[in-house]
Amino acid sequence: MPDAYILGIESSCDETGAAVVRSGEQVLSNVVASQIATHQPYGGIVPELASREHLRAIVPVVRQALAEANQTYQSVDAIAVTQGPGLAGALLVGISYAKALAFALDKPLIAVNHLEGHIHAVLLEERQKGKRELQFPVLALVVSGGHTHLYLAAQKDASWTYENIGHTRDDAAGEAFDKVAKLLGLGYPGGPIIDRLAPHGDPTAVKFPPAQIKHRDRRDRRGPEELETDRPRFDFSYSGIKTAVLRYVEVHSMHHAIELRRKALAEISQPRFEDYLSHCDKLTLNLVASFQRAIVEDLVGKTLAAARGLDVATLFVTGGVAANNELRKTFELSGAQDGLPVYFPSRPLSTDNAAMIAAAAHPKFLANDFAAMDFSAEASLVLR
Repeated sequence: MPDAYILGIESSCDETGAAVVRSGEQVLSNVVASQIATHQPYGGIVPELASREHLRAIVPVVRQALAEANQTYQSVDAIAVTQGPGLAGALLVGISYAKALAFALDKPLIAVNHLEGHIHAVLLEERQKGKRELQFPVLALVVSGGHTHLYLAAQKDASWTYENIGHTRDDAAGEAFDKVAKLLGLGYPGGPIIDRLAPHGDPTAVKFPPAQIKHRDRRDRRGPEELETDRPRFDFSYSGIKTAVLRYVEVHSMHHAIELRRKALAEISQPRFEDYLSHCDKLTLNLVASFQRAIVEDLVGKTLAAARGLDVATLFVTGGVAANNELRKTFELSGAQDGLPVYFPSRPLSTDNAAMIAAAAHPKFLANDFAAMDFSAEASLVLR
């Protein structure tokens, strides 16, 4: 079978990405334009600003991706783009540009679910290592700033299907990291800095109770047939721990120290890790370490409970939070104790990128599963 060169475009949130991937397994280029500096002053992503930045970046990013891959607009075999989930305005920038390219070049257009892209980031790199055979069933945890989902994945011929067996009822895990970092005056994005600060604190200092989920999720979007299944659910909830951190801050009168830290870091144009560490007292470091430990234990505990309950053979952990050091170490240790192989993407492919979109598009390319030109962005697109 001849090689297929797919140009992937990703614009679901605050990263403008373009990549060229050969036959779903070799990354020829992977360019990402980050918007962190744009959103940092606001402590989080501003959707309107994200859309504007995508408009500025998308043409040069695509051109750079093609140049680095030694490809041209004419030489690629198909164009893949993220359809959702994500920010509607941001998604529309990538979709509109991909449609224009596909129409002008008379190339097939492939719509990709962002969450499937994260799963295929793992597959992409395992194939690059020469590992082509997977043991099924596969359980995939997709955990990021916007998503915390558990999928039971199956493969039929070249195509993949997914059954959601768990998701967050409120905040995603990455969102909880960012909001707690903002509350503590640690800036945005909060996940990476909490990850680096946590080893300097005592993870047993603050006892956070586990989330209690007793009622059915009213926002469940599964169809009637799925709702009738006897398969157990493994849902997550992180709004409670965020509130518990706020309560701890209030009880221990930490607001003054937080404001001093926020002002001090704001006066440094590009704070280094040493700047963050020097402006954190022991109380803050212990709180950060305990918060991270609670999140990691919840993610690992529920995911491995699902793996045991469903007798899965392989576990994928992917998404931006999969770059977290403690999460990786805990999954690797606990997975080994259960005799369960755990696979992560590399850190560059953990966060949003277009290589994963191009890789996820390859099975669709082989199946001639192309998108009609009238498809649109779906901010809450479900992965099936």
